Amino acid sequence: MADRIKNKVAVVIGASQGIGEGIAIRLAEEGAKLVLGDIKKESGEALADKLKKKGSEVLFIKTDISSLQEVRNLVKQTIDCYQRIDILCHVAGIYPFNFIEDISEEEWDRVMNINLKGVFLATQSCIPQMKKQKYGRIVFMSSISGSKVGQPTLSHYCASKAGIVGFMRSASLEVARYNITINAVEPGNILTKGLEDFVEPAFVEAQEKAIPLGRLGQPRDVADAVLFLASDDSKYITGQSIVVDGGQIIPESLA
Repeated sequence: MADRIKNKVAVVIGASQGIGEGIAIRLAEEGAKLVLGDIKKESGEALADKLKKKGSEVLFIKTDISSLQEVRNLVKQTIDCYQRIDILCHVAGIYPFNFIEDISEEEWDRVMNINLKGVFLATQSCIPQMKKQKYGRIVFMSSISGSKVGQPTLSHYCASKAGIVGFMRSASLEVARYNITINAVEPGNILTKGLEDFVEPAFVEAQEKAIPLGRLGQPRDVADAVLFLASDDSKYITGQSIVVDGGQIIPESLA
């Protein structure tokens, strides 16, 4: 199937690399007009140029998702350019590893500001236009970490990702009567370039053995789930989350 979101205006926040890049590419393949928001200007513009060369209509706007002013600027520029916002995908997130006793207040706040406050700011800023249109598809990037399982050294990350699911459920109730759906995707271990550069091959091999499908996920695996929730194929689904983890959380133990 193609053109499931043809000419829909999709804002993808955190689109410059990894899962966000995969989502942007997938939405472009299905005909969306894209607005990419990311704090990383160079890689964001490079992705925009790459998609334009393939025939997509793309706008990149440098955005700090933790700043209300910058998020509102992103939304304003989108509306000025396209007169509507049909899809919002919030993907931006950070995951610094630290034991609880070593996490500074500044680090905790930074994780919450980007991962959780950013979701709130983006949603709050897009809702007025979506209400006006009586149409909207909002998709958050949560994680199995926090919402389904725990992870040592990532307590702040897990708290933020679990918070996204709680926010999503309540927010979906507030906007349902305006034909706006809000859902989330909860990935497991996804093999992004960032992960490959960060961990040893032995880590990847160990994770693969723990996953029933026998491999780590690819950004496109997540992007396909996002596409489903961003399209009208999911028009009767709201306040829900889809786990994309190759069955990672199903076994009772790794033995």
